[in-house]
Amino acid sequence: MSQAELDALYRASPAGAIPDGRADGTVLVAPGTILTGPAAKLVHLLAWKGKVFDAGRRKLRNELLPVGILAVQATIGKAPSWFDGKQSIVLDYSHTSLVAHWIRDEIRMIGPGLYLGIVFWRRARLLDFALRFSSPRATGASPGRRSAPARRPRAGSRPSAAC
Repeated sequence: MSQAELDALYRASPAGAIPDGRADGTVLVAPGTILTGPAAKLVHLLAWKGKVFDAGRRKLRNELLPVGILAVQATIGKAPSWFDGKQSIVLDYSHTSLVAHWIRDEIRMIGPGLYLGIVFWRRARLLDFALRFSSPRATGASPGRRSAPARRPRAGSRPSAAC
């Protein structure tokens, strides 16, 4: 899936419910190119594996490094997107992390248990990512109901999917 297709999918998707539980993450580097798949695999293996949400406390931690250390906490809420002004789930690191205090993530539900996200460094867009929850119920979605176009971003795919 190209960057333009990811952007269109994000624009067309609702914020969805604030998720709860562990999500497997995939960084989308250079979407739609031959770099997407290898970069996503390398980042997942060595640096970032996903996020663990605690919807009740409105907090999350990132799963990092090959051993899966939980660190780099963020607060969770809903607010207008810096990308298009529409409501998004915002993952705010500004008050919870010394390492990532200038980072803001935004996510929107693109299918049951599947969210597409954008990372901002200050207000500059840095990269995209996807989160897949093993249980759609963790995201408030029922398996038979779709909240938006159910196109899963897959790392390394040509214009038609991404994760």
